[in-house]
Amino acid sequence: MFGKAPMKLFSCRSSKQLAEKIAAELGIELGKSSVTDFSDGEFQPCFDESVRGDMVFIVQSTSPPADNMFELLLMIDAAKRASAYKVIAVIPYYGFARQDRKDRPRVSIGSKLSADLLSTAGVDRVITMDLHADQIQGFFNVPVDHLFGSSIFAPYIENLKLKNLVISAPDMGGSKRANAYSRYLQAEMVLCYKLRKKPNVIEEMSIIGEVEGKNVVIIDDMVDTAGTLVLAADMMKERGANSIRAFATHPILSGNAIERINNSALEELVVTDSVPFKNSSSKIKVLSIAEIFAKTIQAVNLNQSISTNFVF
Repeated sequence: MFGKAPMKLFSCRSSKQLAEKIAAELGIELGKSSVTDFSDGEFQPCFDESVRGDMVFIVQSTSPPADNMFELLLMIDAAKRASAYKVIAVIPYYGFARQDRKDRPRVSIGSKLSADLLSTAGVDRVITMDLHADQIQGFFNVPVDHLFGSSIFAPYIENLKLKNLVISAPDMGGSKRANAYSRYLQAEMVLCYKLRKKPNVIEEMSIIGEVEGKNVVIIDDMVDTAGTLVLAADMMKERGANSIRAFATHPILSGNAIERINNSALEELVVTDSVPFKNSSSKIKVLSIAEIFAKTIQAVNLNQSISTNFVF
C-alpha cells in the first residue's frame, strides 16, 4: 500500500520481463492476469484478481506488431469495466511516434491516433520515456509523465571519463537532445545532416563539426535499422575520430541491424530494456530502466513530484 488507493501493477505480454523488474524495485508482486487466444488470432486479456477501487498501472511498450497496442487498449478497457479507481498506462516505448506530423500529403498522424485510442479506452495517465518528439505529449488530454534516458545514460558516460569528448546527434531532429547532453557534460557538439529517399533509406549524409582525435558519443531516442547510426559512425572514423559510441533508449533493431552494428566502427551501443530483444552482439550493452519507472510509479501513486528523477 503506497497511497490512499491500493496500487497494483500489471503487465501485458510484450513487456512482462521489464514489469517484473519494476515490481521487484517496488517490493510488490506483479498482478495476476491472463490472455485467452482464439484460433483466428483474436485474443482477450483478463485480470485474474480484483482491481475494484485500485490504482492500476499497466506496463506495455507499444512496439510492433500492432497487437501490442491493442492488447494494452483491451487491458485498460477491462480495468475500467472492473471499477478500477485510476488506470495508468506505463508505456516505456511509445510506438507510432515517428508519425507525429503530416510530412507528405495524404498520410495519417499515427501518434495522435494512438493517443486518441488510449483516451477512448479510458486511460487516466500515461508514463513514457524519450518520445520521438516532445510535442506528442500535447496529443493527450490526460497527464503525461515524460521520462528521459539521460537519467541512466549521463552517469554512464561520466564514468567512462573520456578525454576530448564530443556529443553528436545522428540527424538535425536530435540536435535538441544532443545539446542537452553537451551542456551537462560540458562537451563540444557535432551534427549529422541526412537526406532520405524514403523511410529507412538514406540518400546522403554530411557531418557538421570537427571529430578528428575526438571520442564521439552519439545520442538518439531509438535505433531501428541502424542505417543512420552506422553510416554516421563509419564517416566519423574515416574523419579521424578516436572512438565512437552510441546511446539509444529504444532498441527496435529490425532487419539486419545487429549485423550492421557488429560490422561498424562503433565500439559500443548502449540501450535500455524498454523494448525486449534478443541481444546477440558483444557491442550492445543493455541498461535497465526498471528503477526510474518504479520511482515514478511510486511518486505518481503518492502524488509526489517526479522531477527529482531527472538528471537534466
